[in-house]
Amino acid sequence: MRKHTVMLAALSVFAACPLQAADLPGKGVTVKPVQSTLPEETFQTLLVSRALEQLGYTVEKPSEVDYNVAYTTLAAGDATFMATNWQPLHDDMYQAAGGDAAFYRKGTWVQGAAQGYLIDKKTADRYHITNLAQLRDPKLAALFDSNGDGKADLTGCTPGWGCEAVINHQLQAFKLSPTVQHNQGNYSAMIADTLTRFKQGKPILYYTWTPYWVSDILKPGRDVVWLQVPFSSMPGAQQGIDTALPNGANYGFPVNTMHIVANQAWAEKNPAAAALFATMTLPLADINAQNARMHAGESSEAAINRHVDGWIHAHQATFDRWVETARGAAP
Repeated sequence: MRKHTVMLAALSVFAACPLQAADLPGKGVTVKPVQSTLPEETFQTLLVSRALEQLGYTVEKPSEVDYNVAYTTLAAGDATFMATNWQPLHDDMYQAAGGDAAFYRKGTWVQGAAQGYLIDKKTADRYHITNLAQLRDPKLAALFDSNGDGKADLTGCTPGWGCEAVINHQLQAFKLSPTVQHNQGNYSAMIADTLTRFKQGKPILYYTWTPYWVSDILKPGRDVVWLQVPFSSMPGAQQGIDTALPNGANYGFPVNTMHIVANQAWAEKNPAAAALFATMTLPLADINAQNARMHAGESSEAAINRHVDGWIHAHQATFDRWVETARGAAP
């Protein structure tokens, strides 16, 4: 009897081993997240990291690099995933680094990401400016001149971002290069200067996107207005895309989706993580709200981690469903 009991106990322990492995399919595997230098991307990245940790993965702190470097690093297998792949904005960089042969990209992480050009509502109303092409008029362009060269100063894109190529292409296509200067640099610093000019009552012209905190501070329709463009014109892999909305309005950029993109070979070896990446979805409004808290001063590493933990606590059932779905994909 005792021998039989011992055997049953041994069989029970043996049977439990596969179950434990399935519960923690990432045990012993290190994950290396990568993101751009924009701090507001950390929230999305850490949400994915938290879910991976629940699967047993050891997740390193995200590395911050330019987007081009992020894609080449992921393709080479020197990084594991990025939670901010914009489609179609990043299509040229994605394809240049290897495309679908190099990357795993399934599911849609965030929907409804908009971009475009805006000016302050006061100037728009006074001069009846509704379209970016109106700035071909040197007199109208000069309203947005902040350095005395006579050109409109457009707060634009950080070098290396996907929007850089689009803006430069459109200024040429819309024949705006003689009257509009695309100012580039650290976007966070540039938009802070733009906000200061707005508070001083001066005209402003800037590019932005959602999700980002700017549109929570400079509210479209109240403080600023989106400018339309004269026609659809996109560079590279986006050439030929019609950027007009169903209502006929055209703000120059297609509405983007955001995706979690990972190294293809790594995803094949880690089906639980791959299933997680394909399953997770995040409301754009939640990113906007978190980014606004960062702009209000809650921007430290500890604060962002609190935001992540708070979001998980408030959406525990959703978070648990992601993890369980991923566990179910483990062999």
